[in-house]
Amino acid sequence: MSELRQNLVTRDWVIIATERAKRPDEFTQHNKPVTQSPAYQPHCAFCLGNEDASEVELFRLGDRHQWKVRSVLNKFPALSPVGESDIKVEGIYRSMNGFGIHEVVIEHPCHNITTGILDINDVADILRAYRQRYGEIRQDPRIKTITIFKNHGERAGTSLEHPHSQIAATPVVPPQIRNRIAEAIQFIDDTGECLFCRTLKDELAASTRVVVESEHFVAFIPYAALSAFHTWIFPRRHTSSFDDINDAEILDLAYTLKTVLAKLYYGLHNPDYNYTIRSLPTNEQSTDYFHWYIAIVPRLSYTAGFELGSGMYINTVTPEDSAEFLRHVQIPKSPVCTNEVEG
Repeated sequence: MSELRQNLVTRDWVIIATERAKRPDEFTQHNKPVTQSPAYQPHCAFCLGNEDASEVELFRLGDRHQWKVRSVLNKFPALSPVGESDIKVEGIYRSMNGFGIHEVVIEHPCHNITTGILDINDVADILRAYRQRYGEIRQDPRIKTITIFKNHGERAGTSLEHPHSQIAATPVVPPQIRNRIAEAIQFIDDTGECLFCRTLKDELAASTRVVVESEHFVAFIPYAALSAFHTWIFPRRHTSSFDDINDAEILDLAYTLKTVLAKLYYGLHNPDYNYTIRSLPTNEQSTDYFHWYIAIVPRLSYTAGFELGSGMYINTVTPEDSAEFLRHVQIPKSPVCTNEVEG
């Protein structure tokens, strides 16, 4: 019989559809090519040597033509850094101008590589770029929320192959973040505990849904995961805002994030996925109730009518089976990108 589970962090109810359960290896995308392009594309604005084709550069790690990571303004931004964030109210209608910040983080000079097969130090460089930009953006008093996210593959919403992620900063706090904060406050009021710390404690005790443990982080499949292989990475240290991450944690998170994405890459043959860093709104740096974390969502199924109509999701593989499958995926040595610019 199927089972309904509730995620206390999100309050989502999920149907674990054991009646139509799939084995984890059935999600492997056998026909999807792993490498689709050469390491360098002369017409790619993000490739080494094409820096002048990018929009305004905001951050660079390394020399101008021998860089490791760059952050630039999005050429087609959803938000503009010009203007104010005043709310206009006309009857029941509310609006604001499109103020905000929308950046692209170019993660590596190599065109056809992805996070799961990068060297750990390269992944750490990406995280350092995130921290640097997060800390700078939050200084703008008009900004209320900073969202760091990656879309990998067409089903995840990207049209560009070169490895990149994005940072979007808005003058409002989205309802999803507000709801998580409200649930966290309610939990600590009721129990005296941080909901996230308690979740981490219980997942470690259960161990059946843990995928990777490191000194500072734990990656696990939530008890009520919305979809197959949906993974969270929690810091062991209680910390509310992503930019509070220290240097030792950066390197350790690079190991954990790379390991999870490598297990997805090799175990499921490079699936499309999204990840996002969920962090406290910028008006606070630290609280006793909120805990920043990373959510990784492989795009292995489609949202259909039931999900849209009810707000509930159907997961056809148990979180325990997803975690066991990923734990047993072997990661070979990562390939090397030479980053050579072709003449």
